[in-house]
Amino acid sequence: MTDEHDANGTEDEHERRLVEGWQGRYYEDFAVGDIYKHPYGRTVTETDNVWFTNLTMNLNPMHFNEAYAAETEFGERLVDGTFVIALAVGMSVIDVSANATANLGYDDIRHHAPVYHGDTIFAESEVLHKRESESRDHVGMVTTELRAYNQDDELVLSLERTPMVLKREFAQPSAAEPTGWPEGIGTQPEELE
Repeated sequence: MTDEHDANGTEDEHERRLVEGWQGRYYEDFAVGDIYKHPYGRTVTETDNVWFTNLTMNLNPMHFNEAYAAETEFGERLVDGTFVIALAVGMSVIDVSANATANLGYDDIRHHAPVYHGDTIFAESEVLHKRESESRDHVGMVTTELRAYNQDDELVLSLERTPMVLKREFAQPSAAEPTGWPEGIGTQPEELE
């Protein structure tokens, strides 16, 4: 236990304890029709676009050649569409697939509007369908529509994705060993007794 002073300047005792954080949704937590607005918008930078274009060997000059892009109908370079997909999917993981054991598919991918350097992307997912696995007792499939918008509320991307999500009874996260942490790392309950 530690002694601290509260807002009134008097000593106040506080117990140290491990507190569980967000563990992500499990299969049972999804309901058809639910919409999750994913936290944090993300501004796309020129560096994001150039690096991603180079890493993936996308040879379309629209993404890396300013002189070429200036002569197109857009008048400037466009952000690589596969970067926008990766960013939007990544933004959705905290709500949709933090407990996925696999992603089964990405379907009906549509780019509705171009994304430019400096645009800020926001994403949300709507649960379209869910079903238990017929061959694996520990998971169920959840299909969501992922939608990404820019700072002007313009829909720039939509797609459906289907992760295979762990059922709660088969997960064993705890405050001492949250998802992704090996056993014994960091503060342990016996250290707080």
